[in-house]
Amino acid sequence: MKTVTTSSPSSTTGVDVVLPCLDEAEALPWVLERIPAGWTALVVDNGSTDGSAEIARSLGATVVHEPRRGFGAACHAGLTAATADIVCFCDCDASLDPALLLPFVQEVSAGEAELVLGRRRAHGRGAWPAHARAGNLALSWLLRRRTGLRLHDLGPLRAARREALLALGLDDRRSGYPLQMVMRAADAGWRVTEHDVPYLPRTGASKVTGTWRGTWQAVRDMSRVLAEPRAAAPEPGRAVR
Repeated sequence: MKTVTTSSPSSTTGVDVVLPCLDEAEALPWVLERIPAGWTALVVDNGSTDGSAEIARSLGATVVHEPRRGFGAACHAGLTAATADIVCFCDCDASLDPALLLPFVQEVSAGEAELVLGRRRAHGRGAWPAHARAGNLALSWLLRRRTGLRLHDLGPLRAARREALLALGLDDRRSGYPLQMVMRAADAGWRVTEHDVPYLPRTGASKVTGTWRGTWQAVRDMSRVLAEPRAAAPEPGRAVR
């Protein structure tokens, strides 16, 4: 598997990248060759029928099987399978370059933030359909009202420490998983930052936001998460990792 070298390997090695995967055979080579050197790609096969798991394994990735369908189910299976101190998440459809996670990891490693998110900026025609962008804007606005965090996107590119993520007790297994992660991180007093990242036209058909129906289902999933009661604040003096 091709890898991207880094100028400061001591600060970015020992990272697991969770890649939820459902029939992404065409995109996998592009994604996996961009995993930074020293990092482990965890491809979570969520019931693919196009040989994605075999392709990922042949390219040097670690394959995790999650039979329960759902974006959250795949993401959490990858998180529980991870062993590195810092865990990243990235879509497996070639819409986002995992090499962009390098500064995210450096920020978490330096203690400058507990959760770093990518704000998607569309590059190229069809990169981000209007209906999907509209749904994302509406949810981002609701998230700002709920948490006070001035975020503009609920994109999948993100980095945080594994043990801290597990301690959030994330239990959504559908499209609300990324939103629940941010909400519970905010309730726990985490420092959350956001950085622009180029968002490219995906390879293959989208399973979620490629249609109005898929977008509507994702919005419904996230609306249920937004209705969660606010979690209790961290105990006084308790450090948040």
